[in-house]
Formats: sequence, C-alpha cells, structure tokens
Amino acid sequence: MRSLEQVLADGIRDIPDYPQAGVVFKDITPLLADHTGFGQVVEALAAAGKDDDGRPVVDKVVGIEARGFILAAPVALALGAGFVPVRKKGKLPAATYEESYALEYGEATIEVHQDAFTPGDRVLVIDDVLATGGTVEACLRLIRRCGAEVLGTAVLLELSFLPGRKRLESEAVTALVTV
Repeated sequence: MRSLEQVLADGIRDIPDYPQAGVVFKDITPLLADHTGFGQVVEALAAAGKDDDGRPVVDKVVGIEARGFILAAPVALALGAGFVPVRKKGKLPAATYEESYALEYGEATIEVHQDAFTPGDRVLVIDDVLATGGTVEACLRLIRRCGAEVLGTAVLLELSFLPGRKRLESEAVTALVTV
C-alpha cells in the first residue's frame, strides 16, 4: 500500500493560471478518482475526530462548500457521526444563521441551518484547503453560535505561504499536507 504522503503527491495536481493568471490551483480530482487513495485520505481526516484510543469523539462533521462536502460526508460516515453542510448564502432551504467574512476583493457570506446542531454537540470541521483562514473562522463562529463545541478542523491541504494557521492559532487544526 502507498503511504499517505505518496497518495497525496500522486493525487493533487497543480493547474497553473487557474482560475486567473498567477494562481496555481490545487486540483484534487485525481485523488477523488483513486478509490484506495481517497479511502486513505478519509481515514486520515477522520483521525482528527478520534481520541487517543481511536474512538470517535464527535457528534457532527461539518463540510464547507463545496469541496469540503466531498471530503466531510465520508468522514462523517467513518466516524458514525452526522454530516452538516455549511453553504454559501441562499443555498439552504430552512431558517439559517449567517456569517460574513472578508475576501481579498470583497466579502462572502456562509450559512448553516439553525437546527443543524444540538447544544453541546461536538463538531469536527472538514475542508479541502486552508488558505487565509477566513472561511474556516466564519464557520467556527456559526457552529459556536448554534451552541455546539468545535473539537477541531482538519484539512487536506494547507498553504503555508498564506496566514490561515496564524489566524486560527487558538484552534486545533490538522493538515494532511502543507505546501
């Protein structure tokens, strides 16, 4: 079996100048197409929701739109936990809480259903990439606003040249690979 490091190296490809000139997009679709490698990644992300004895300690797993959904849903299944989507504004049908945050050029808003959590739920947040940390930070505010407890955040990829980790320095953050 390939190591997790090899799975990640084989499964994440760089796409230069996408979505705009000067940006190198980290494409995870080869990883998602690799059944065995994808399974290894799911198990590695799920480890962030387990105690030292390997027992699940979370009630809900949050996936941040959009690629976070792809990773979080199977992590929730692996942990025997519920899955909660955090979506862009206007995409959820029931009553929501919303949080806005700054982007490089403008602002974005994410939402979660008001009844997505039971007060005291223990939550693991999953996303594909940790960049500036703004999206994750807004997501954590939403979860806490619902009365749930954030146990940690796990991401597939951390971009070390951006300030995400520093912005979230008081939070438990796990990254499978840092570039």
